[in-house]
Amino acid sequence: MESNNYSTRPKGAKPTLVKDDSFFTKKRFGFIFREEKKIKEAYHEVTKHEDLLSPGNSACLGCHAELALRTTLRILGPNTILAIPPGCMGGIGVVGFQGGSGTKIPVFFPLLDNTAAMLAGIKRQYQREGRDVHVVAFAGDGGTADAGFQSLSGAAERGENIIYICYDNEAYMNTGVQRSGTTPKWSWTQTTPVGERSQGKSQKGKDMPMIMAAHNIPYVATANPSFLPDYIEKLKKAMQVKNGMSYIHLYSGCPTGWKFPTEKTIEVGKLAVETNLYPLWECVEGKFRMTYEVKRRTPIEEYTRSMQKYAHLTSEEIKHLQHSVDQNYKRLKDLCRIT
Repeated sequence: MESNNYSTRPKGAKPTLVKDDSFFTKKRFGFIFREEKKIKEAYHEVTKHEDLLSPGNSACLGCHAELALRTTLRILGPNTILAIPPGCMGGIGVVGFQGGSGTKIPVFFPLLDNTAAMLAGIKRQYQREGRDVHVVAFAGDGGTADAGFQSLSGAAERGENIIYICYDNEAYMNTGVQRSGTTPKWSWTQTTPVGERSQGKSQKGKDMPMIMAAHNIPYVATANPSFLPDYIEKLKKAMQVKNGMSYIHLYSGCPTGWKFPTEKTIEVGKLAVETNLYPLWECVEGKFRMTYEVKRRTPIEEYTRSMQKYAHLTSEEIKHLQHSVDQNYKRLKDLCRIT
């Protein structure tokens, strides 16, 4: 009998913490057990669906985006048309392994600048046929905030019923770590070097989630693969939208371009949220809501110390960065309160 359990968890595996431990009691560390329960539920949710991405691919070790793409396809399911423009995930999602298709669903390479436009046409054709199919983009920050922004903005304004997911690794990683429109201020890249005349990128990055929220589309959210339960719930909400575009902006840690150990990807992603640098929120029909509340903010210096792309920052620059993070977070909280 064929099994529908797609889990890769070894038999007999146990959680790190157990409730009968004399020190790790539920009363003392209840928040850990609650978080563990959410992760366990998310794990079961994901693994009961077939993995639709090639088991072998060319993603770098520790790639946040590869984890996100694999999870995304499990939740979206086989009733999906996928577009991945040129970028890191294009190689693994379209070309796949040894020249074969990277997915078990229809997938194609649009150009870097027309992803949303092509998906809009595909979705409309299926609507004419009376078929409800998930039409989804999984695009990098270059193909979203830079080259692809015109078609994305147009599709959002027209109310095209597509799901657009941007995995933001904050640079053009696939071609050698060049700056993009979302590269944060002071970041090292190959085109924003650190030296006598330059201290990394001198401009702030685009706030794409807020830009898309300003288009008044039905659903906008930020997500992070280090917080899979939150991301899964947001994918489900995006799938339910029928009156316009859903946009999810996905934090995507990059060990290769940001220069941190490959085994630290999940930890770095958690730091991004716990420092309030990358808060998790959603905007449903114009109403903002936090989906994860940080109880005790971690100083931004812990995040910058976790990777080499910020190794050149001075104490004064870190102070300015902390001020910017605090200001942005306050603005977000104000929006949650007034909408």
